[in-house]
Parts: sequence; structure tokens; C-alpha cells
Amino acid sequence: MSNDLLRDISQFGLVQQLGVPRIPVLRRHEPGAPLLDGPALVGAVGAGRFAEPVRALLKAAGIADAGDEGKLAAVVLDASAVRTIDELAEVQQFLTPTMRRLQPCGRVLLIAPEPDDTDPEAAAVAHAFDGLIRSIGKELRAGATANLLVTAPHTDPAALDPSVRFFLSGRSAYVDGQVVHVTQPVGEPVDPAPVDDPALVDKPLAGRIAAVTGAARGIGAAVAETLARDGATVVAIDVPAAGEALAKVANRIGGTALQLDITAPDAPQRLVTHLKERYGRVDVVVHNAGITRDKLLANMDADRWNAVLAVNLRAQLAINAALGDVLSSTGRIVCVASTSGIAGNRGQTNYAASKAGVIGMVRALAPQLAERGVTINAVAPGFIETEMTAKMPLGTREAGRRINSLRQGGLPVDVAETIGWLARAENGGVTGQTVRVCGQSLLGA
Repeated sequence: MSNDLLRDISQFGLVQQLGVPRIPVLRRHEPGAPLLDGPALVGAVGAGRFAEPVRALLKAAGIADAGDEGKLAAVVLDASAVRTIDELAEVQQFLTPTMRRLQPCGRVLLIAPEPDDTDPEAAAVAHAFDGLIRSIGKELRAGATANLLVTAPHTDPAALDPSVRFFLSGRSAYVDGQVVHVTQPVGEPVDPAPVDDPALVDKPLAGRIAAVTGAARGIGAAVAETLARDGATVVAIDVPAAGEALAKVANRIGGTALQLDITAPDAPQRLVTHLKERYGRVDVVVHNAGITRDKLLANMDADRWNAVLAVNLRAQLAINAALGDVLSSTGRIVCVASTSGIAGNRGQTNYAASKAGVIGMVRALAPQLAERGVTINAVAPGFIETEMTAKMPLGTREAGRRINSLRQGGLPVDVAETIGWLARAENGGVTGQTVRVCGQSLLGA
């Protein structure tokens, strides 16, 4: 009997015994799948600039415009011009009738303004959207999600295109209750693939060179596979001890394997030399490698602390500093943080500190790298079904699966899909962000 089947049986048994709701089956991306599996309702409150471009995108993708009745695969509301409490009430009046119409695995996507700190009411209303979207996410059922795009007054509607596609699609299945700020793209704008061309839509990373650390197994292997599926040439990187597993991943995706201990003093230069000699450049760098050495702080020794900080944070800083001109002008750096770095976790002071450090690094580097047309972002996974979580005690494992709005653990591919979105050349308007891939965990922000 497979581990997945045993897991399903155990989950079903607990569902029956505890009387909790059934676990929804999430709509995940499959190559060739449509952007949505039903009609969408697009609306606006005030003089927003984004509703019409979103309508045009959906029309080009073959998505029907929903009327006043029937089920909805998605609700998109452009509230980017909302500045008063009275206008916020119009947002509620638009959204309330749509909630019961949303079909399983539906999408709610709001577009809101950046807070204007010179106007107290406008600032209050802009911040109100944070609480609104997180609450919607917790009210939705059957695998539906709600997310928020925050836009500045100067943001070109085209800059939202990659994010709108991601949050409406099956690629964002386990991303819920998130707030993503979209600005004018760094560097030269890159046009996204035409949404009516399935071949190009399914290969958004075609021609891009990607380096992925910790790629031999788990989330790292899923990232390598997903980036390759989307058209990238992948350099899979891991420690020599994982060489056999690493080679299998590289062979499976048609990429190359590089055995490298990223904590070694010469590791950054060895990586840069390899990329330059083999490919001439790198377009995407994914810092996925990470370790845990759990212990209560009262029992923490220096070796455990230093080992975790060396792999999870120090190595990322060193590699980023060494990339230099080998990183292309549409370079995308994506770092794997953790919800432990946001909410903390008992027995993980070293791990949580390292992952919170990753978030701080991303914020600090974003404006520096923007001058070169490069973005840097982080993803923060929550409870993801991996070999490591499969070894947890049953009670702990089930609790981890249940404490989020989607009532289940995520899959490695959910993290990989989010990284793939951030890795796109046309996604230059999202930088300095940390996006949780946690099904809107009840722990943390």
C-alpha cells in the first residue's frame, strides 16, 4: 500500500472521527489547461485603470464574461482608485453577492491602491484591504482562494499581467490570503506571451538559464522539474553526497548537475565560473538549499546554530554578492524562506532566525538590484508534504495539515509554481516581496 494511500486513509479516518469538513481537491496546473475552468466576473469601483486590461486578457484566453447569474470561476475587482470609506462600502456591495456564486477552487482577486500616508482616510482604506482579503480567504470553502494585488499610481496595467495570470490559474493552488505589491517593472519591460497562444503560455521560461540549489530531492527537485517543464535549461546543484540523486533529477529534466557544497569558501566563484563557461550567463537563481538542526534554545550548541545559518543564510548572501555580470539584465533571484521565519517555531530558533534573515536580505537587496533590472523575492512555504514531514508523528502531521484555510498540506510543486511565476522575465514589477505558500496558515502574518 502506497504512502499516499495510507495518508489519505488516515486523513479520512480523522475526518470521520472528528466531524471536520472533507479535504478539498485543489485545482492545480496541467500543461495545456485553460486559465480558468469557467466564467469570470470583472468589476470596478471608481475610476480604476485595470479592469479593462483584465477583461481583455480573459477574453483573449477564451474565458467567458459572467453575467448576473450562475457559477463563477473567478471574481476580479479593480478597487485601485478607492480612497474613502464610502467607496470601501461599494467594494463590499460588489463582493457580497458573488461569494455564494463562487465555484469550487474559484479565485477572488482584488486590486487595491498603495497607502497614501498624506491622507489618513485614504491610508486607512488602503490598509483595510489587507484585513478584507485575509478574512475572505478564511471564509471561502472547497479549495477557493483570495489574494490581493497592491498597485502604485504610476503602475502600468501591463505590469499586472503575470500576477493576474498566476493568481487566477491552477499554478497558485496553495497560495491564499497573500498581499503582493506590483510596481513599475525594473529594467526594460518584457512583454508576456500572448495568452491566446497555448504553446507560449505553457513555456513562459523558454530560453532562460536557471540554477537551483538543493535540487536533489524534495522541494528543490520539484523546482528544477517545474522550471524545466516551463522551458528553462536547469543547472541542478547539491552537495556531493547527494550526487546520485542529483544526477537522476538532472537527467530526468534534460539539465545538468553540479555537485557543490555552497558553504565552501570558493563555492560562489566555482558556481559563477561554471555558469559563465557553460552557458555564458544565468537568468534565474533559486536559493532552495536549507537544513534544520532543531533544539530548544536552552540546549542549543554553537555547531547547530552555525551550521544552519551557514547553509540557509550566509551562503545565499555570498552567492548573491558573487553573481555580478553573469546574471542577465532580466535576472530573477528567488530565495526560499519559511513561515517559521515569520511566526517562529518551538525548537527552531536557529532555523527561524535564518529564514527571517532571508526575508530581510530580500528587502535590502531589492532596490540595489533594481538598478540592474534584476528582481529578488522570497517564497515562504508552510506545511509541505515531503519525506521530512512524512516522518512526523501522526498527530503533529495532521495538525500541520489542518491549520490553514485550505485544510491540507501543500505539495512541493506548489512552491515550485510560485517560484516559476517569480522567475519570469516579464515579472519585473514584483520585487522585494515574500509570498507565503501555506494555504493561508493560521500561524504568522
